Amino acid sequence: MMAAAMIGVYRPGTSLLHRLPAGLKLFGLLLFTTALLVWRAPTTVAIGLAIIICLYALAGYSPRVLLTQVWPLRWIVVLLVPFQWWLGGWRSAVAIVGTLILAVAAAGLVSLTTRIVDLLAVLDRVLSPLRRVGVDPERISLLIALSIRVVPVMLDLVNTVREARRARGAERSLRAFATPVVVRTVGYSQRLGDALIARGIDD
Repeated sequence: MMAAAMIGVYRPGTSLLHRLPAGLKLFGLLLFTTALLVWRAPTTVAIGLAIIICLYALAGYSPRVLLTQVWPLRWIVVLLVPFQWWLGGWRSAVAIVGTLILAVAAAGLVSLTTRIVDLLAVLDRVLSPLRRVGVDPERISLLIALSIRVVPVMLDLVNTVREARRARGAERSLRAFATPVVVRTVGYSQRLGDALIARGIDD
């Protein structure tokens, strides 16, 4: 539970998506991203976008929450769109960049509506056959969960520091940005390390 508190972006709620089993949501995420990759086209992206918007609304989240999940990709999008347009035309640019954005939005929705303890439990069950070959499923599932959770947490940390710098009128100060980010990142890492040790993962 302590680890979950350190790395979670879960937002408690009573929506249908919140009540769905974690395994079903992960399976849906797999199907959704697979469909985006297999039928990669502007039409698929448009349909996927409509689905994502409806699912966020069903979970009780505003369009702003959806935008928050994909906003960190803005610079990647700015660079990737013209490059893909040049390589394969506008359809290719829309399909590839749209697929990336929708996949991140879908993964973000799973994180927002699923407690990390439930996510870990599902991954433990899925990976349990690996015990036969001497692999610890709990460690692997924790690593996967950390990979899913740490990125949005760190992005949120950076955005918080950026907003604080802007409120102080120090938007152009690199020091006012870098120093708090480093300090908070180190503090977060220490708390996360303590949480992992508490789970018995200290080697």
